[in-house]
Amino acid sequence: MGMPMELNTMIVTKGNEVREEENRFVLQKDGYRLYPIDIPIAVFKTKDSEQSGTALIKKVEWQQGKTTITYTLVSLKSTN
Repeated sequence: MGMPMELNTMIVTKGNEVREEENRFVLQKDGYRLYPIDIPIAVFKTKDSEQSGTALIKKVEWQQGKTTITYTLVSLKSTN
């Protein structure tokens, strides 16, 4: 039996994102996940935290039971 596919409508980083360029990040998640590409999507540090920003996902890759997304942060919410 294959691994189930999960549909995600937000990015939850848990602090695991890796900065590639000034506003471009890569994040790897366990399991196979489907994300919308090229439309604004909310970014959160944890599921229960306040929104930390908005991103556009540019690439989704599935490999060896993991999903890797590359996204551009288009806006950042202040945390004060």
